[in-house]
Amino acid sequence: MRTLFWRSLVIIFVILGFIGALLPGMPTTVFLILAAWAASKGWPQMDAWLLNHPKYGPTLKAWRANGTVPRKAKWFASIMMLISGVLMLLTTAPLAVKLFTDVTMLIVAIWLWLRPEPTTQGN
Repeated sequence: MRTLFWRSLVIIFVILGFIGALLPGMPTTVFLILAAWAASKGWPQMDAWLLNHPKYGPTLKAWRANGTVPRKAKWFASIMMLISGVLMLLTTAPLAVKLFTDVTMLIVAIWLWLRPEPTTQGN
């Protein structure tokens, strides 16, 4: 039953990552990091596949080894959060919801920029 749980999470995160690769504004790498984490708990073959993926594997390995985030990913995520935050302010959502989401994205952006960057410049 535990294996089924972890594999289900992997599938959900990989699907979300795939959607993120197709849709601008939705993250890919974050969901693949989560997929690799879940795969490491109960699906070793998928974990190996993710870590050896030609495009995303190096980023996943760098995250797992050192918690690094490439500068390009930091910029992209920050710009997307800024756009989302501004759009949120223009909605009819209650003020508390607007503030909560915008403050949450600000905290995530600060945390993201505090993460180390990979030492190689290929990312």
